[in-house]
Amino acid sequence: MLWLHRFGSLPYFYRVSRPIAIALAVPGVLLAAYGVYGGLVNAPVDYQQGDAFRILYIHVPSAWLSLFGYTSMAIAGVVALVWRLKLAEIFLVAAAPVGASFTFLALVTGAIWGKPMWGTWWVWDARLTSELILLFLYLGVIALHNAIESPRTAARACALLSVVGVINVPIIHYSVEWWNTLHQGPTVTRFGRPAMEMDMLWPLLCAALGFTLMFGWLTLWNMRAQLLWRERRSRWAKKVFSDA
Repeated sequence: MLWLHRFGSLPYFYRVSRPIAIALAVPGVLLAAYGVYGGLVNAPVDYQQGDAFRILYIHVPSAWLSLFGYTSMAIAGVVALVWRLKLAEIFLVAAAPVGASFTFLALVTGAIWGKPMWGTWWVWDARLTSELILLFLYLGVIALHNAIESPRTAARACALLSVVGVINVPIIHYSVEWWNTLHQGPTVTRFGRPAMEMDMLWPLLCAALGFTLMFGWLTLWNMRAQLLWRERRSRWAKKVFSDA
């Protein structure tokens, strides 16, 4: 538990977060580039969807991170509300714009995929509608944080919204099973053998891992900026500014 106690120290976190962020960024960018290139260029053509299926190498990792990001924010929100840990408050505020970006990307790529598959850019499908609501929840957290002057009060309000809004995550995940939707069911995460050949699946897994590492990198970098702003009057933050 010593490492956890150390991470509760804001100056310590700021000091170690930079090398951790870089350690996430380098393999994240390389894996994402490899996965996306492998999917868009090297993967064989799907026998049903043709080349249109290739957008999933961006869409699926983005959709996964839209859910992962908000779930992690909700967990941080519980920690912030119960234990009043500053680092948890900073995390959920910093993760919101990153998660919103991936959610927006998931919606855009989903529309690009939907046009040749369904004949339209958008339908009020259960999966698409709940994913759009998730984007609004992300934007709500961002707007709430910017609307309240006190950083701690704003963070707690954002934490409450994150915890309440997380109910939308299982709705998104199970929407294709609970309702009749145009969106296809699970392909990679279903029980048993995934419904993809390995030469298609491997680039997708690399892209998903790469995007996840990039999420961690961008969130950590945003946390460093949020942390410096919140603690700008403290002695250690002033020293960071003076040394810059």
